[in-house]
Amino acid sequence: MKLPSSAAALTAAVLFTSLTGVYGASAAQAADAEALPSVNMEATVKAAQIDPRRPDNTLTPGAKASVLLVEQALSDRRLLDAKWVDGYFGTTTVTAYANYQKSLGLTGLDANGMPGKTSLTKLGAGRFKITNVIDPGARVSSGGFVINTRTRSMLAEAKRLFGRDLKLDQGSYNPGGDPTSKGTHDGGGVVDISVKGMNSATRTAAVRALRLVGFAAWLRNPQQDDWPWHIHATAISDTSLSGQAQHQIGDYYLGLNGLSGRGPDDGPKVAIRTWEEYQRR
Repeated sequence: MKLPSSAAALTAAVLFTSLTGVYGASAAQAADAEALPSVNMEATVKAAQIDPRRPDNTLTPGAKASVLLVEQALSDRRLLDAKWVDGYFGTTTVTAYANYQKSLGLTGLDANGMPGKTSLTKLGAGRFKITNVIDPGARVSSGGFVINTRTRSMLAEAKRLFGRDLKLDQGSYNPGGDPTSKGTHDGGGVVDISVKGMNSATRTAAVRALRLVGFAAWLRNPQQDDWPWHIHATAISDTSLSGQAQHQIGDYYLGLNGLSGRGPDDGPKVAIRTWEEYQRR
C-alpha cells in the first residue's frame, strides 16, 4: 500500500528523529568513555610485581596515576582502607585486588592479585578506561609441555635471537610437577630450558636472548638446590603467574637472583623490558 505524501513525510520525520536520537546517544556514550581517565595496564601490572618486593615505599616509575585509580576503586568497594590509596601496589593492595577478583566469582590463577584483563575491565566500568592491555592468551602445547600463546611467542623470538633451538624441560600450569620449583610453575609464563650440550658461553647467550625478549631468566646449577643445570625463565607481566613467580619478577627488577635467599642477580646484564616493550622497541 502506498502511503499518502503527508503520511510518508511524517513517517520519514519520525524515522530520522529516531535515528538521530540513537546516533546522539551513541556519540554521547563514546564521548563519556573518551573523557574517562586511563589506567595503563602494563604499568599497573609492573607495579603489582615489583612493589611487594621492595624494602621501602618507592613507587614504580610511571605507575602511580594508574595504581591510584585502581586503589580508589577498591577502596570505594570497601576492599581497601583509604590510607592505602597511595599509588604503591604493595602486599595490602595485592590482597585487596585478589579479594575483588574472588568477589567476581574468579578462582585460582584468575584471583592471584594481579590485575587481569577481565577483572580490571569490570573494576573500571564507568570509572576508567584501560590502555596497554596485556593478555597471556590461551593454553597451548609446545614440545609436549603446556604454555600460553604469549609465552610461545616470546620463546620463538628468543630462539631467533639465540640462533638455535631452546628445548623445554618443564612448562607452565604444572602445580606440584616438581617440588624443587616451589610453586613457580603452578601458573603461566614460567618454563625450564635444557642446557644439555651447551658450553658456558652458549648458556650465557641463551639467558641473554631470553632476557632481551622479556623473561626474567637465570642459569640454575646443582649447587643451588636439588636440580640439574638448566635455565629458569619467567615471563615478566604474565597476568597468570603464580604468587611465587610474581615474587621472582619483582626480585629480578630489584637486581636479585629469584631464589629464596634473594642473592644478587648472577645473569648477563640487559635492559629489563617486558614482551610488549620489546615489540615496541
